[in-house]
Amino acid sequence: MKRLIIILMAVFIATSIDAQDLSKATSTLLYPTIIVDGDTIPYIRIKEVVKRGRRRFRSKREMQQYYKMIRNLKKTYPYAQVAKTRLFEMNEHIKTLHTKREVDAYIKQSEKAMRAEFEKKLVKLTISQGRMLIKLIDRETGQTSYQLVRELKGGFSAGFWQGVARLFGSNLKTKFDPQGEDKVLNELIILYEQGLL
Repeated sequence: MKRLIIILMAVFIATSIDAQDLSKATSTLLYPTIIVDGDTIPYIRIKEVVKRGRRRFRSKREMQQYYKMIRNLKKTYPYAQVAKTRLFEMNEHIKTLHTKREVDAYIKQSEKAMRAEFEKKLVKLTISQGRMLIKLIDRETGQTSYQLVRELKGGFSAGFWQGVARLFGSNLKTKFDPQGEDKVLNELIILYEQGLL
């Protein structure tokens, strides 16, 4: 009798497991697709991955510079993101304006609002953080800080602020070079965006 009950339970469990597996096999997942040479291929965006092993430093000074770069990135990257967002919003709003007078008034009003919001914080940045911010703005907006100032405020203002930057050893025309000079910084940015820093 016990054998019969055990056999019946085993058959019942086996059929319920098969039913569960069958339901999983018939469920479908829908992915966006693209057609390449007549073949339909699922299109799935995968986050960029940085292969990272244990970083080795040649000297204590190099290690200190690396960790200083991380600190500076954490402080300046949010400002570069804000600059990208505000620039996009400004450009979209400027498209709706009809006269140069309206555009100039809007730019002046936006500059005043941004100064009130960020000037006290940005003045506290160190020179190295300021240099990094210039590069990050180029990376995020696709334009150097000099080009942005010239586009929004004119050539005279751009030349003036370039002169001020040069007095402090910076250059508003500095470009972000992800394959050369800024390769390590670019890797750190990707890690920061993924929440790994």
